[in-house]
Amino acid sequence: MEITEVRIFLKEGVNNKLRAYATITIDNAFVVRNMKVIEGKTGLFVAMPSRRMKDSCPKCGHKNEVRSKFCNECGSALPQRQEQPFRPEAQHDARQSEHKDIAHPISVESREYIQKKVLEAYEVEKNKGPVSH
Repeated sequence: MEITEVRIFLKEGVNNKLRAYATITIDNAFVVRNMKVIEGKTGLFVAMPSRRMKDSCPKCGHKNEVRSKFCNECGSALPQRQEQPFRPEAQHDARQSEHKDIAHPISVESREYIQKKVLEAYEVEKNKGPVSH
């Protein structure tokens, strides 16, 4: 596998942990969009594209986002998942369980390769000066 193109779309806002979106092209044949460059506690990392998980309403069957309190279709109260005692890592795990990756690397080597290429392109894009016309 070779990443043949990386496009970076910087996000503005100093207080936001999301630094950029990235799109990669693999072997000039396959595109993965909506990867995120995020500022974590130990530095930058690349998050794979994901979607919010949904649970069905027990009354009408409508799919609502996980942790919704009421059904968007019928308005019924939705059963709440059992919350664990507060621990920062438990809160992180709960947030993670609300999302599911759409695409992701299978091996550690692939993940490291993608992250390296995306973060290199991010640094290049970030260090470009403002474009003057």
